[in-house]
Amino acid sequence: ACGLEGASCGLRPAACAILAALLVLSGITALAQSAPQQTNYVVGAQDILTITSFDQADLTGKYPVDSDGTFTFPLIGRVKAGGLTLRQLEAELKRLLKDGFFKDPQLSVGVETYKSQKIHIVGEVRNPGTYPLTGEMSLIEAVARAGSTLPSASGEALVVRAKPGQQTTSPVLPNGDDTEVTTVDLRELQSGALSQNVALRDGDTIFVPRSESVYVFGQVKNPGAYAIQRNTTVLQALSLAGGVNERGATGRIKIVRIEKGKTVEVRVKLTDVVRPGDTIIVPERFF
Repeated sequence: ACGLEGASCGLRPAACAILAALLVLSGITALAQSAPQQTNYVVGAQDILTITSFDQADLTGKYPVDSDGTFTFPLIGRVKAGGLTLRQLEAELKRLLKDGFFKDPQLSVGVETYKSQKIHIVGEVRNPGTYPLTGEMSLIEAVARAGSTLPSASGEALVVRAKPGQQTTSPVLPNGDDTEVTTVDLRELQSGALSQNVALRDGDTIFVPRSESVYVFGQVKNPGAYAIQRNTTVLQALSLAGGVNERGATGRIKIVRIEKGKTVEVRVKLTDVVRPGDTIIVPERFF
């Protein structure tokens, strides 16, 4: 017996007890991860609130916030919610209900539908568009909501944010002094670098640019143009073209590039980093 309602696990009692405790702990962890606290969310017009009253069940319900940022609550009347966090709104409702209705009112406020705050996702993602900013949304959640990046993506994302005092309801792109731009390496983020996981704000635009290309010619298996990401080396570019064939000379590879409007040839090593627009040429061996 394992102690789990008579189920048999074939382990000693002590081991069964440890297993049961681990199962309970993992279940609690999963619940905590699936229901993050979002009490810092700022309520706005058109949001639909879910208010649960533990003192009076009749007060529990869904309450839409009107365009002026207020909503009607039983016993109290019009309540201003716009501009308040969920925690602040809970405190305000409790204060108002204490005034002649309940000695110590107990309630919670959540969001049924997010409509007041939005973000914009454009560029090389599967489903670009405008999305509601739900709670404490981060960059990786937003990109996932847009269906992830396309193979043509550059590997970076720009989080473009209007500076304080600049209001916008449409996507914003980098524009001099009017915006703040944060560049995120998506490959590092996907590898677990949470420092790259930018917390988003209302009105942010996430722009995933298209990757730029290099051209690989000469003694390679599949000559042509190939999309590259930042810090791509000559060797990595050659691998995109299928690698050097049996007639190629890896010791005499050169790059043709444009510098200050002029075409120049550069001898390179396999570890050198290529630039967008480079043409990599692998010559034939002498023997």
